[in-house]
Amino acid sequence: MTAQHQSPLARFTGDANPYGGGDPYADHRSADFPFTQYANLADRQLGAGVIAANDEFFAQRENLLLPERAEFDPEHFGHKGKIMDGWETRRRRGASAEHPWPTADDHDWALVRLGAPGVVRGIVIDTAHFRGNYPQAVSVEGASVPGSPSPEELLADDVKWTTLVPRTAVGGHAANGFTVDVEQRITHLRVNQHPDGGIARLRVYGEVVPDPQWLSVLGTFDVVALENGGQVEDASNLFYSPATNTIQPGRSRKMDDGWETRRRRDQGHDWIRYQLVARSEIRAIEIDTAYLKGNSAGWASVSVRDGVDGEWVEVLPRTRLQPDTNHRFVLTGPSVGTHARVDIFPDGGISRLRLFGSLTEEGAARLAARHQELGG
Repeated sequence: MTAQHQSPLARFTGDANPYGGGDPYADHRSADFPFTQYANLADRQLGAGVIAANDEFFAQRENLLLPERAEFDPEHFGHKGKIMDGWETRRRRGASAEHPWPTADDHDWALVRLGAPGVVRGIVIDTAHFRGNYPQAVSVEGASVPGSPSPEELLADDVKWTTLVPRTAVGGHAANGFTVDVEQRITHLRVNQHPDGGIARLRVYGEVVPDPQWLSVLGTFDVVALENGGQVEDASNLFYSPATNTIQPGRSRKMDDGWETRRRRDQGHDWIRYQLVARSEIRAIEIDTAYLKGNSAGWASVSVRDGVDGEWVEVLPRTRLQPDTNHRFVLTGPSVGTHARVDIFPDGGISRLRLFGSLTEEGAARLAARHQELGG
């Protein structure tokens, strides 16, 4: 196991006060973490899953990846005890009456398959509502394993696990954040709680690193899609929902599953800027306003830039959009670029942006080189 440097952040330790009524999040401890602009690689919408855990006696492991924040019902009990919205293991015990305490090495674990392999930049382990039953400490390891390994294959002796978060004390009813400085492509995590306890939610922020061989076989694909390595660089407004929603897999399933801005009261407009997976030739565009019925953007345009210092070239002129509609546009010729921008007029939202094309020879070479450098 290889340990790596971890940057310091504000830490929460110790018990939270017992629940005293009212809003259970009123005394929840959290902070602004510097890595949350990255995509959540452990998003179920990307295909992430908690594939195994050594114990889930009180609360099931799958709760870790639920997208919404954890809920708390003080009167909800089952035949095993308090029903918690998280992953909670039973209390560990020692070997005998003379030694009733767990050893320093005793811990519980869960195996997490990331929805998209990538470089992890930060992790949040949220112990919301676990006030006196949270783990004393946590640690997180990462591995890069090709294919679709079983839990038994991941736990084999020949799998190399790299420490992303060293064993660190955490607090109850708190969002415990950790920056990660490991330049390695990660496919799976092993989340450990020492010696036992409960974790409500897990978020794993990072940059997707796709498999270049897979993209090469596909030929034409969505070169801005999150799962293919595209990412949002910036946006004019994130009042109602994150811009990253626009490059998530599949169609939007409800209004807040897209990108919606606040209402403008000036003569400006809103926009999102993207970085493509690599230098690409774009040949077709989709702009979807699914579930945005009274608040979809009125018009939209798309521009492409080749290189960080390149000039923006409009490839789709300002075009009228319809509510709750998927709009498709075939370009008259391929447009080459590394970045894209969608501008909406004057405000409102879109649910998805798709830019269909293929990698240029230079783009494919750079992607393959980075994949190799990161141990893919």
